[in-house]
Amino acid sequence: MEWLNYHHLYYFWMTVREGSITRAAARLRLSQPTISGQIKALEGALGDTLLVREGRGLRPTVTGDLVFRYADEIFGLGRELLDAVHHRGARSGRLVVGIADVLPKILSRRLLTPVLASDATIHLVCREDKHERLLAELAIHTVDLVLSDAPIDRNANVRAYNHLLGECGVSIMASPSLGLRARDFPRCLDDAPFLLPGEGTALRRSLDVWLEGAGLRPQIVAICDDSALLKAFGEAGVGAFAVPSAVATEIGRAYGVRVLGKVDSVRERVYAITTERRIRHPAVATIAAAAKTHVLR
Repeated sequence: MEWLNYHHLYYFWMTVREGSITRAAARLRLSQPTISGQIKALEGALGDTLLVREGRGLRPTVTGDLVFRYADEIFGLGRELLDAVHHRGARSGRLVVGIADVLPKILSRRLLTPVLASDATIHLVCREDKHERLLAELAIHTVDLVLSDAPIDRNANVRAYNHLLGECGVSIMASPSLGLRARDFPRCLDDAPFLLPGEGTALRRSLDVWLEGAGLRPQIVAICDDSALLKAFGEAGVGAFAVPSAVATEIGRAYGVRVLGKVDSVRERVYAITTERRIRHPAVATIAAAAKTHVLR
């Protein structure tokens, strides 16, 4: 069995973080040749180049970027291990949650806050990514739970189960600077600038159907996979956008936007996707219970 030299990996990781061997050597209080030699040994063991010169610094190659991401996870777990041993009983439980990037951050926070409030031992790790990539992470058990606006497809090559946490209608919101009037909703959206979520998302499909059925032809000025970027554009008056009605009030306060109208026929659903047919993990059960009683109402 091949064994990885974690000293070599650590020196590489520090070099990428610091941006140069010089800064890494100063941080580690080692000589530059020592750091260079350790990285060369790691490249030899892995059979590929990890760093290339860029200006006065270094940048990771494609392989180097992959190795760095794994190293970041490895040494992050190391810090958690020390914390768990030195402060036994505090933050000893670990819950890794994958969050689909289409979900509004405010909604994600509302879903997860009850876990932190109910169990002081939980160490919460949140990872945001695309729905499909998070399911791949779930399949290899690097995340415990995926929160998404869409269920896992029955044809997906992942053994997992959908748990519907709740649903609500959507509200169309816009900055006052756009001059769109709520009393003219939904006709005020015709030919108005509009922001759409990314293609392939459940909300995008529902909005497309609603706009078509209502005979509305807004000007699509941007399509954003990331929900935070979409709302940032909305805050700047770039276009109107849709949010779950359950968090419209908070989004209005946070971004200085207002509700033009509600569309109850477009449903925003939130699923917890786990490898358990029945939820047994206490923290996941807390999330599900809170979502069904007040988070999505």
